[in-house]
Amino acid sequence: MNAPEAVAAFMFFGGTFWVLRPVAAAVAKRIAGEHRRAEPDHEETAALREDLQQVRQELGELAERVDFTERLLAQQRDAALPKPRP
Repeated sequence: MNAPEAVAAFMFFGGTFWVLRPVAAAVAKRIAGEHRRAEPDHEETAALREDLQQVRQELGELAERVDFTERLLAQQRDAALPKPRP
């Protein structure tokens, strides 16, 4: 093996080690049970719940408006249709 090949091999294996070492360390920590989940932020959770409640209320109001519009359009359509003959 000549010098350029040795340098290329060294760079290849060194680069592989440099990339895979953090991945292997993360896997080892997970297996050992050292990973921890972040504690939930209670203020943020409360704010999200309030936002969700507001969105649900607005969605309910929109559903009522759609129902009203559908009834209004159905009345107009029924009024525009000629009465069936007996």
